[in-house]
Amino acid sequence: MTRPDEPGRPARPQTVLTVQRTERLSPHLVRMTLGGEQFADFHARWAAKGAADQYIKLLFTDPVLGLTPPYDLDALRERLTPEQMPVRRTYTVRAVDAAAGTVDVDFVVHGTGPDDGLAGPWAASAQPGDTVAFMGPGGSYSPDPGADWHLLVGDDSALPAIAAALEDLARTAPDAVGTALIEVGGAEDELPLEAPLGVEVRWLHRGGDFTPEATRWAAELRALPWREGRVHAFVHGEREQVKAARAYLTDERGVDRRSMSVSAYWAFGRAEDAFQAEKQTPVGQIFP
Repeated sequence: MTRPDEPGRPARPQTVLTVQRTERLSPHLVRMTLGGEQFADFHARWAAKGAADQYIKLLFTDPVLGLTPPYDLDALRERLTPEQMPVRRTYTVRAVDAAAGTVDVDFVVHGTGPDDGLAGPWAASAQPGDTVAFMGPGGSYSPDPGADWHLLVGDDSALPAIAAALEDLARTAPDAVGTALIEVGGAEDELPLEAPLGVEVRWLHRGGDFTPEATRWAAELRALPWREGRVHAFVHGEREQVKAARAYLTDERGVDRRSMSVSAYWAFGRAEDAFQAEKQTPVGQIFP
């Protein structure tokens, strides 16, 4: 199948903004605020989509190549090796402020070394005026105000989307009930969240960085009291935990797939390129 941005297909629109400021929200979370002349075009696409979990794909290039955004990916493929092509990293849009003309994106940061990923260390060291190019937004989930109750679960990577969804729910269905189950490293990583009074926000603490042995949220999901009525579920995070949660919800609780937004944001031990490639294989598929 031909994919977008391959020869012969229209290129996805790119937005080029600049860093306005960064803020350390917690020991492991950095918020980057972006703005610039192309904000209006991005805002139009964001507003038209209207989803709570909208995401963008940031494009990173090797500074040695001296590339200037926006990037003509078809042209670059003709003169660069695959290893030199811009690298994509996917992040949730935390908030858009139409009046201020800004976009907030939150980054999980576990360190600043070469083994600590690409986007996180970059966000931790970014300075006002730095240029950012990205594609999107994508995304399609918003809490269903007609659901009997809501379930939102995931790890640190899902925190921005869960926070945005809870805010959406507080605005559209303030009488909503349910549970948000969010796993972070420790108490110092908890953030104040806006949510309906009837939606309990429960924080789980791993005690450090994610490992398959330390993670708790998929197991804790099974221990939650199950409410009557139709649930609308948002389940995102590390791939194997998402698989386990999906199996519990569909196979044991009988939740209709149409009442769920379920997706892996990342996979333990995989860089995003490998993680994205594996989505086309059995190991990367959340639904059998």
